[in-house]
Amino acid sequence: MTTTGPIRVLIVDDNAVVRMGLRSLLDAQTTIEVVGEASDGLEAVQLNTELAPDVVLCDVRMPGLDGVGAAAQMAPTTNVLMLTYSEDDDVIRSAMATGARGYLVHGAHEPDEIVAAVVSASRGSSVLGPAAAKALLSGAEPSRPAADGSAWSLTAREVEVMDHVASGMTNREIAKVCFLAEKTVKNHLNNIFPKMGVGTRAEAVSLWLGASKPTLNA
Repeated sequence: MTTTGPIRVLIVDDNAVVRMGLRSLLDAQTTIEVVGEASDGLEAVQLNTELAPDVVLCDVRMPGLDGVGAAAQMAPTTNVLMLTYSEDDDVIRSAMATGARGYLVHGAHEPDEIVAAVVSASRGSSVLGPAAAKALLSGAEPSRPAADGSAWSLTAREVEVMDHVASGMTNREIAKVCFLAEKTVKNHLNNIFPKMGVGTRAEAVSLWLGASKPTLNA
């Protein structure tokens, strides 16, 4: 589910102010076109069928059919990206289980990160914010091995930083537990992302959580 023209986006949220803000943000992008808005899940499913957008930005808590229920019906044919205020672990896992491409929480991302997430979702990539990464990681099977970074030639310190990022920690929190300056953590991430072939934190976390366990690099 990729596109060669402008990325066509359907915005789904029961809050008109949120919809207006997202439309303003996305309409300012030359590579993105907002093709419609829906205020509840039922309307979203209908418009998704009629408009065939490349990406659906979908809230979770809405009257009638909620976002999780709507995503279950839209995900088979559309790249659904959840964008909501809910950080509930069960809600996050339920949303991702529908086949949604990603899960972001309002207030946890800068505007350019939301735009980047829409672009990534349109390409079929997974995008997980810190809350979603933490929820999925805590719900994973205990026997599941973690990535160790050798697939991307990460150093031992970069592996440590990515493990903390994948657990949902902020740069400031990582700096504190690793006894580093926050600027140093940012520098590590600036080195890590190109090695992993990603452009955003959410993409890095998605790739990290989905990786198998190879042999550690020195």
